[in-house]
Amino acid sequence: MDKLDLLKEMIRDKGRVAVAFSGGVDSAFLLKVTHDVLGDDMAALTVSGVNFPSREQKSAVDLCVREGIRFIRAEADLLSFEPFYSNPKDRCYHCKKKIFSLIRQRAEEEGFDTLFDGTNLDDTKDYRPGIKALEEMGVISPLKDLGFTKDEIRSYSRILGLPGYDRSSSACLASRIPYGETITSEKLERIDAAEVFIRDMGIDVCRVRSHGDVARIEVQGEGTGKVLSEKDRIVKMFKDLGFSYVTLDLEGFRSGSMNEVIDR
Repeated sequence: MDKLDLLKEMIRDKGRVAVAFSGGVDSAFLLKVTHDVLGDDMAALTVSGVNFPSREQKSAVDLCVREGIRFIRAEADLLSFEPFYSNPKDRCYHCKKKIFSLIRQRAEEEGFDTLFDGTNLDDTKDYRPGIKALEEMGVISPLKDLGFTKDEIRSYSRILGLPGYDRSSSACLASRIPYGETITSEKLERIDAAEVFIRDMGIDVCRVRSHGDVARIEVQGEGTGKVLSEKDRIVKMFKDLGFSYVTLDLEGFRSGSMNEVIDR
C-alpha cells in the first residue's frame, strides 16, 4: 500500500474532518484527498489576516470553488496579540496557538470531530516552534505522521491535477521580519506588495526580508539575473513602498533564513 492509500485509510477513520487550509501546496493536497474520501463530511477552514500572503488567500478560495469544497473563514486580529507583534523567537508557537484556537472553535461549532493541518515531514527539519503548539492542541498532521516529503506532495498533487503543484512554498509574512523587531500592518503590507511585484516579473521563488528600512531580496537561479536587469524598476517600487535601501542577498533564497542567527 503506497502513502496515498495510507492517507486515504487514515482519513476514513477520523469521522467528520475540518482541514486547516492556508492555500499552499501541502494543505491543498491534504484538502483534495480529504474531500475525495469524505465528500460533504469535511470542510476547509481558513483564517484570514494581514500576516498571510495575498496570493495564498486567493488560492485558497479559488481551489475550494473549483473543487466544490465548503469553505469556512475566520478572522484573526494578530496585531493586537502581544506575543505575535512583539516578535519573540517563539512567535510562531504563540501565533499557531492563537490561530488554531480560533479554527478549533469554529470546527467544533460546525460539528467536526477532527482537525487536520498540512505540516509535512520536511517542516520538522527547520526551526518550527509552531509544530509543538499543534501537537499540544491535538491537531493531526497526517502528511507529517505518514512521512510525506515536499517532493512527494508535489508529485501526488500533479497526478491529482491540482493547480499550482509546482508553485514555490510560502510562509507567514512575519517570517520576513527579524526576531525582536515589532511587527506592524504597514510592514507586512509592504512586504506582501514587494513580493507580488517581484513575482509578477516571473520570479516565483522570492522572499523580501525586511530589516528596518532595508529590503533584502532573496531569489534563486535565473531570478538573480532578472532582478539585476530590472533593478531600477525594483528600487523605485520598493522606495515608493517605504524602504530606504534595497539589497540583493548573494546567498540566494533560503527557507527560514531568519532562523540562521538564532544560535549565534
